[in-house]
Amino acid sequence: MYQALRQMASKSENVGPRFAEEARRIHYGEAEARSIRGQASHAESEALLEEGIAVLPLPDIPGLNDPLH
Repeated sequence: MYQALRQMASKSENVGPRFAEEARRIHYGEAEARSIRGQASHAESEALLEEGIAVLPLPDIPGLNDPLH
């Protein structure tokens, strides 16, 4: 599972604390559709789900952004 998460991370753009804002922009067609990852509070994640924006909360995993070998 850890390897699968690292692969997913390597194929997504890290938007950091702008995650909720960028997810909305993508959902509403204001930004290019792409895979993103970043940080969002519990409240922000719930609000995104209520708007119909699919998100998958994951714990912070050390080494997730390290290069794949």
